[in-house]
Amino acid sequence: MALITLRRNLCHLSDFRIHGALAALRNQRVNHVHKIVQEHLCPWFCSLPPGPVRVRFRHAPCQKFHSENGNDLPPVGEPAFSQVRDWDRFEQNLKNEDEQISYRRLNNFTSSEEVLSFLSTLQTLPDAVAAGALKRICEVEKKGDAQRLPKEILENSIFQAVCDQLEQDPSNLSNATLATALQALTLSYVDPRSSLLPKLVAECQHRLGSVGLDVHSLCILGESLIKLRGPDCSAVERIICLLQGENLEAFTPEDVVTLYRILQMCPNSVHEHQAFLNKMNTFSLSVVSSLSPNLMSQMLTALVVLDQTQALPLVIKLGKHAVRHIPHFTNQELGKVLEAFIYFGHNDRFFTRALEQHVAPLCLTLDPEVLSTVMGYCGSKRILSKPILNAVAEAFVCQPEKFSLSQISELIEPFGKLNYLPPNASALFTKLENILLTHFSSFPPKTLLKLLHSCSLIECHPVNFMAKIFSPHFLQRLQGDEPYLDRLSLAQLTQLFLTSVLECPFYKGPKLLFKYQVKSFLTPCSSLETPVDFQLYKSVMIGLIDLLGARLYFASKVLTPYRYTIDVEIKLDGDGFVVPFTVDEDVHKRVALCIDGPKRFCLNSKHLLGKEATKQRHLRLLGYQVIQIPYYEIEMLKSRLELVEYLQRKLFSQNSGRHWYQE
Repeated sequence: MALITLRRNLCHLSDFRIHGALAALRNQRVNHVHKIVQEHLCPWFCSLPPGPVRVRFRHAPCQKFHSENGNDLPPVGEPAFSQVRDWDRFEQNLKNEDEQISYRRLNNFTSSEEVLSFLSTLQTLPDAVAAGALKRICEVEKKGDAQRLPKEILENSIFQAVCDQLEQDPSNLSNATLATALQALTLSYVDPRSSLLPKLVAECQHRLGSVGLDVHSLCILGESLIKLRGPDCSAVERIICLLQGENLEAFTPEDVVTLYRILQMCPNSVHEHQAFLNKMNTFSLSVVSSLSPNLMSQMLTALVVLDQTQALPLVIKLGKHAVRHIPHFTNQELGKVLEAFIYFGHNDRFFTRALEQHVAPLCLTLDPEVLSTVMGYCGSKRILSKPILNAVAEAFVCQPEKFSLSQISELIEPFGKLNYLPPNASALFTKLENILLTHFSSFPPKTLLKLLHSCSLIECHPVNFMAKIFSPHFLQRLQGDEPYLDRLSLAQLTQLFLTSVLECPFYKGPKLLFKYQVKSFLTPCSSLETPVDFQLYKSVMIGLIDLLGARLYFASKVLTPYRYTIDVEIKLDGDGFVVPFTVDEDVHKRVALCIDGPKRFCLNSKHLLGKEATKQRHLRLLGYQVIQIPYYEIEMLKSRLELVEYLQRKLFSQNSGRHWYQE
């Protein structure tokens, strides 16, 4: 009767192999079999209606068994035995599902007390759950730079039992469990007297030589070993070699980013792995769309550390996909993304627009470091984003105390570089002046000089501080332990001194000594001028020759006594006629042509940069007639004749008083 019940119940399970089950149960007593099967199947079939059931068999062995002899059992050696292993795998899947539920619960805990309390409710503790619990405890207890777990955690009996279980026989741990346990130990150190870490590391090294590890486990083990043993650990090099031998198609996006992090932590061997990095950079193009904000930030950071300047296609694609992640980046992640874009020189108008929409409304709540990085991004890429600049100015006026001195400088410098005054400029610079008066001596000298120089570019001249920065004491601080002052600092000091003479005639304080003044503002790596665009200059020069009749009537790239370099200089006599540039006598006026290419303007705009606006302002104050020849006007001209006519209008308008030279 028991066997009949068994057969009736099993028939309701469409994918259950009856002959396999009977083969497995052949040697069991009937009552015992009925009890076991009832325990497993009763919850599944309690809702089945009573009465006869029509059964449809899908497998030939089952059909033969049913038609020939319902009471005969197939031989034990038949292939039907493999079906028992299917059942075992099903039970194993149920077990893994329970572990996954435990994992999810562990990840929701926010304190080690919750984790330990949860563990105390479990009748058995699987190794995987033990490793997950250890990792979660280390995660929630990691505070700042603290490397060790609190004493009360280390002395907790449940925590000690977890460590003992993982330490007892590491060879029985699965690859994933071993990797998770090692990953946990990278977050916080357990008892230094414990042999848990040495045993896990030894087991890891053993498996690298004998057991095939999957890609994910290799990635986690590699990163963990670097953190625990350093990049020179022999096992790390072995893991990198194994990963290089794997097919990149087998890597998940998380594995790809982990591999980038591993190579990032081995900077001394980057050149050895560059060929593999090139493959990774190409393959990573296919996984960019699957990256989370955190993974995207980590990949960009790794590309910066590894100096993958040849991976610009990857950076560009990351930039495009970063647009939709901007609202979801943490402050730190957004800062890393911006730093990477600054490093690689990347900008994207859609990214900038999304950044404006994110920063402007949240500016008062964003981290100061993020705001300074955003401003650095705008400044370095010449992005005149008024919504961002206005919002940052408002944040500084409302909460100046939350910014460090270096962050204040990073916030203000882009205003000068981009030649932009926000609507609340008066309040902004009043706050800044108060901070400078209070903390002048606390500012790093070079930071202070850059800050004051940036203010002068937008005509907010730091008159109250000029006497201090021209003093021998400040100059000595600025030089520090170096044998001489750097070229950029000297150029900034010189331009500030020139500003005090030309734009602040009421300043009567100390002057900058001549030995600290540079001869030219146009110098490599420390220039306060933008070099002329060669192609644009060449076009204008051809037009000038056609207009004036000879190359003799204008000079190119003229260094003035006032340190500025003029793109083209034309000399006029007292009657307004052009004279050869070799003539120095009877020169009544000098015309300075500023041939302004795209790099002298803010990005995609007609707004001059601060240093170019200052140069033209100073040249006018020095008596030059400044004529601007912007690139966007030249680009509108369609022929050489139009170019000549354009230059004629610019140089010899009816009321200009300038004329062609006549013999």
